Amino acid sequence: MTTAPARPLRIALIGTRGVPARYGGFETCVEEVGSRLADRGHDVLVYCRTPDPQERVPAYRGMRLVHLPALRRRSLETLSHTTLSVGHQLRRPADAAVLFNAANAPLLPVLRARRVPVATHVDGLEWRRAKWGGTGRRYYRAAEGLAVRWSDALIADAQGIADYYTAEFDAPTELIAYGAPVLDGAGAGRVAELGLQRHGYHLVVARFEPENHVEQIVEGYRRSSATLPLVVVGSAPYADEYTRRVQAAADDRVRLLGGVWDAELLDELYANALTYLHGHSVGGTNPSLLRAIGASAPTVAFDVGFNREVLGAAGRWFATPDDVAREVAAAEADPAAAVARGQALRRRADDYDWDDVTDRYEDLCRRLAAGQARGRRRPSGRRRPAPADADRPATAGTQR
Repeated sequence: MTTAPARPLRIALIGTRGVPARYGGFETCVEEVGSRLADRGHDVLVYCRTPDPQERVPAYRGMRLVHLPALRRRSLETLSHTTLSVGHQLRRPADAAVLFNAANAPLLPVLRARRVPVATHVDGLEWRRAKWGGTGRRYYRAAEGLAVRWSDALIADAQGIADYYTAEFDAPTELIAYGAPVLDGAGAGRVAELGLQRHGYHLVVARFEPENHVEQIVEGYRRSSATLPLVVVGSAPYADEYTRRVQAAADDRVRLLGGVWDAELLDELYANALTYLHGHSVGGTNPSLLRAIGASAPTVAFDVGFNREVLGAAGRWFATPDDVAREVAAAEADPAAAVARGQALRRRADDYDWDDVTDRYEDLCRRLAAGQARGRRRPSGRRRPAPADADRPATAGTQR
C-alpha cells in the first residue's frame, strides 16, 4: 500500500524583524529555514517590520511577506509589531506558528484562542542584557514563565538554554541549533577594495551592545602590540552612548565600518581574517559565530558555555581586555598556527547544517499541526526554588 505524501502546511513565522536577514539570529533562522520550508512546498508566511517602504516586497525566496508597522521605541518595538502580526493571523490562521522571542509570550493566549498551535523560540537570557532596566528585566523573566505555560513547544538553540529551562521551570525544550554557512574557496577581491589583505586584519562583527563586548575588544586591541588593523562591523539602534564608548576606545589602527549589508563582502571579511573576535555572551548559539567557523576564521571568543559548545578545543578565549591583547599579538606572532585553528573550526561547522535544522523545524511543525508537540503535562510556568548550595545552569551565560 502506497503512503500518501504529507500535505503542505501553512506555517507562520512571527516576532522578528523579518527578511532579508541582517545580523540577527532570529532573522537568519527565519530566512534559512523559511526558504527551505517553502522549497519543500509549504506556504510560509513571514511577518516583517521593514521601515523603508522601497524595501517592502510581497515575497522573498519563496516566502510570503507581510509588512506591518512597529512603535520605534526600544521597549515597545518588538511587542507592538508582534501584536499586529498576531491580529493578522486571526483572519486566516496557520496550521502551525513559530513565535520568536519569549518577550512576545503575552500574545500566546490570542493564538491559542484561535486554535493556532505554536512553538516559542525562547532565545537566550535576554533579561541579562544591560540595556534593560529593572522593569524590563522583570518583564523578560515573567515572559519566560508565560512562554513555558502557554506554548505548545519551546525551542532552544543551545544546550545551555535547554538546561536553563529544565532547571528553572522543569520544562522540556526542542533543541534546534542554527546552521553554519560553509564558505569554502571565498576570494579576497572585495576585501581588497577596502585596502585589506588575506589574513591581514582582525575582525569583529556584532551589534553594539554591552553583552557583545565590542568596547572591551577594541580596548584590548588598543593595548596590544598588533600591527594589523582591527576591522569592526556593526551598529545598533538605540545605542548612541555605547557607540560613542566604542569610538572612544579606538585608536588609528581600528577601522569602524558600521553596518555591512553586502553579504558577499561580509563573507569575504570572515574568510580572510587572521582572527575573528566574538564577544557575544547571553544569546545562545550565535549565527555570527557559526558564520565565522564556516569561513575557517580563527576565532577568539568570550569565555561562556554557549561559545565553548560551538568551538570546542579549537577555540581561543578571552574574558578581559588584556586577554584580547594577548590573543591578537599571539596570532600575529604565529599566523600559521592561527590559520590551522581556523581550519579545525571549519570541520566543526559540518555539525551545523541548515538542511538538518529545517528537517527538525518541519517535523516540529507537523507535530504542532497534528496536536502532538506537547507532552502529557504542560509545565506550570512557575520557577522552581533555587537550590541552596549550587548555581543554576543559568551560569551557562556567564564566564567559565
